[in-house]
This record gives sequence, C-alpha cells and structure tokens, in this order.
Amino acid sequence: MSVVPYKEKSTSKRVQVEEMFDHIAPKYDFLNRFLSLGIDIIWRKKLIAKLKKSNPKYILDIATGTADVALATVQKLQPERIVGVDISNLMLEVGRKKIKNRNLSSIIELIQADSENLPFAQNEFDAATVAFGVRNFERLEIGLAEILRVLKPGATLAVLEFSKPKTFPVKQIYQFYFQYILPKVGNWLSKDASAYTYLPESVDKFPYGKDFLLILGKVGFKNSQCHSLTFGIASIYTAQKPS
Repeated sequence: MSVVPYKEKSTSKRVQVEEMFDHIAPKYDFLNRFLSLGIDIIWRKKLIAKLKKSNPKYILDIATGTADVALATVQKLQPERIVGVDISNLMLEVGRKKIKNRNLSSIIELIQADSENLPFAQNEFDAATVAFGVRNFERLEIGLAEILRVLKPGATLAVLEFSKPKTFPVKQIYQFYFQYILPKVGNWLSKDASAYTYLPESVDKFPYGKDFLLILGKVGFKNSQCHSLTFGIASIYTAQKPS
C-alpha cells in the first residue's frame, strides 16, 4: 500500500500529492530553507554538478516545484532551454514569478504535467533532473520509464532524494528530527498537518540506495550510481539511457 498525505481520503496518491503541494506552495521555499538549515541548496548544486561533464543544452526538470533546480541549473550550466514539470499548479505559479523576476522566461518554461504521462516526444532531452520528487510518484517504475522515454540515447538522469543514515549518532538524531521535530514545526508553519507527517513516512518507505539502483536498471537505465550526501541523509543517483 502506497504512502499518501491524507489517509482519510480515498483519492489517488497523485491527487493527494497535488492537493498537498497546493496547500503548502506559498511557504514551500521558506520551509525548505528553514527545516533543512539551508543544506538543501548545497544538495541541489551537487545534483546539477553531476550534469556538467555532458554539457546538456535541453534539460527536463521533473517535480520542479517552485523551480529552484531549474533556476540554479541556468546559473551553473547555461543550457539553451529548461522545461520544468510538476503536478501542482500553485507550486508552478510561485516558480513562474521567480523566473519572471530573474528575466529567464525565454529559457525556462514550466508546465503542469504528471511524471507518468509526460507530454513530450521520445528522445527529446539531453538530461533530466528530479529533486525530492521520485518519492511522490504514484507508480515509481512507470514514472522512471517515462523519463527514460523522453531522454535522448546516452543522456543522463540525475535524482536527488532523501536516504536513511545508518551510522551512530546521525541515524538517531535524524530519526528523532524527522519523527518529532519536523512534523510539528512543518505543521505550525504550513498549517497542513499531513504534509510534514507524509514526508518522513514517504522517506521511510522509499527504496533508497542499492534498491533504487536496481529499479533504475529494471526500467532500462545503465551505469547507475549512488552518491551519498551529508552522512547519508540524502543521496544523488545518476544513470544513463543506453546509446
């Protein structure tokens, strides 16, 4: 059974995740910085750095949210175009304002779309990124297969996602923070009690590390690698579409 934000509702995970992000969209950026102590900014920069060698010109950013990765990618890689997709239109609206304020509307386009049904042709993008989004896919393998479909042969997928640290005392501190501190503070600031209860639950159920690498291989990616971040709190996964 998949983890959903609103257990009392019978709607699909996709619908519930969209509703959740619509609720927290106005405070999402602040909550990210506050609850991660700003470490999420460093993690996103490391994610983007994984694409530097291939120098992609046309990039797809999935679960783009408020476009943090897309904006940072323009700064770091100078691509010709980035398309960001997300199921939450209110998150995208926040992102569009940020893009407009930085005069980057000619480079970054945001589209409301589902990762399991991407509105793009086969073999279209030079690279794809997903930051803290694969946990929210309703059907993980189908979403990853869709990303594979729209990538050009040889193109790179880079995924940033939470993991579970295993070493003492990081493991114990992490578990205490995720189970007790983050839900209370997140609820207080976002006024959505479910959003920051769903976060640790979805992290706990996510097939991280070697398990996620196996799934990438199963759907057709090759050369999959896992790069641990900050004592194992998060990981970056890279993989290529076969040439």
